[in-house]
Amino acid sequence: MSKQKSLHLPTSSSDASVHQDKLANGLKIVTDAVPYVQSVTLGIQIDAGSRDDPEENQGLAHFIEHALFKGTGKRSYIDIARNIEKNGGYLDAFTTKEQTCIYLRCLAEHLESSFDLLSDLVCDPVFPPEEIEKEKEVVIEEISSVNDTPEELIFDEFDLRSFPLHPLGTPILGTEESVGNFTDETLKNFMRQHYVPQKMLLTATGKVNHDEIMRLSERFLGKLREPTGIQYVRQPFLQEDYTPFELTLKKRVCQAQIVLGTAIDRHDPLFYSLMVLNSMLGNGMSSLLNLELREKRGLAYNVYSSITFYDDLTTLNIYAGTDSNKTKVTLELIKELLQGDSLKSPDREEVQAAKTKLLGSHIMGMEKMTRRMSQMASDISYFGRYIEPEEKTAAIEAVTADGIAEAAMRLVHNAPYSTLVYKPGR
Repeated sequence: MSKQKSLHLPTSSSDASVHQDKLANGLKIVTDAVPYVQSVTLGIQIDAGSRDDPEENQGLAHFIEHALFKGTGKRSYIDIARNIEKNGGYLDAFTTKEQTCIYLRCLAEHLESSFDLLSDLVCDPVFPPEEIEKEKEVVIEEISSVNDTPEELIFDEFDLRSFPLHPLGTPILGTEESVGNFTDETLKNFMRQHYVPQKMLLTATGKVNHDEIMRLSERFLGKLREPTGIQYVRQPFLQEDYTPFELTLKKRVCQAQIVLGTAIDRHDPLFYSLMVLNSMLGNGMSSLLNLELREKRGLAYNVYSSITFYDDLTTLNIYAGTDSNKTKVTLELIKELLQGDSLKSPDREEVQAAKTKLLGSHIMGMEKMTRRMSQMASDISYFGRYIEPEEKTAAIEAVTADGIAEAAMRLVHNAPYSTLVYKPGR
């Protein structure tokens, strides 16, 4: 029996490339010096996403992500676009259920002007009325795009039905009606509540010097202050907030869409075991789902699993697209895999292969500066600290077959699975 070699993520402690710091106002700073690149990736992460939207204003966190680009006290939307692109950089943003991130990438020689631009977006947006009205139409088009994409739409509906009484169930983009009702004061109130130092993190990756980043942070972000009055508290997840269901709906689709999933309380001791389990189950060509449903049976072109770690829960989702007449057998095979010996008593070589696959993904991901930036932010958001690469390596390599079995048992038995199927029809 051949022994597989372990992969090791490049360490950072030896040359102290990662530094964590904080401004006097409480804003957290993390820098990651990468000597072999000539660019800088800057990101400002805000601890606010769609689960923080007011009930009557679904999609607000995401809309603000768009609205920040529409103008500041000293820049128009055209100035914002030109300022970054004339120097060969780019500016972007994204919103999740728990986070908003505004980020840019620039050549190191343009760091100061780029830092000024990024901070201006979050410190001094003005939300010009005519631009905000146009952006509402843009976001409504984005919602329409999701509605025209069954694979995206089914995940939104799955969450809505899994968490009908909890903000985790609301779509990140909101609805056409909710977006249409946003006002200038709605946007400003949300920002006053969430775009504050204690809920923000600045990450700087690439050709950076920590002391210089601290100086620029103090200059451009040191003016941010905490809000007065009652502080916002995120609604926690309780296991009873998850509502298991089985539902088949007729949709205008050519291929049946299937999502099967569950939600369990956050359980940090199994964090890395759950990641390796997901790698085995539905990540890549050699995954159990791909081998069984696609390669052996020819039931699906696209099949995969995904695991998401939130502040207070973990969700596992499995997706498959198949012929309408094959949904029953596809679902049966997925459930057999979840409850079968492949996860209950996993083969040690298969576990090692899944760990190596996961480590390889991490190593290659660390070669992308935006991935490094978002990974640092994810660590601090979830664990409260940056996790050194060698610590992650050790944690993944320490996962055992017994750990996989325990993670599988928790997923299978702690909460029932839910199933949503879209079938062709009108």
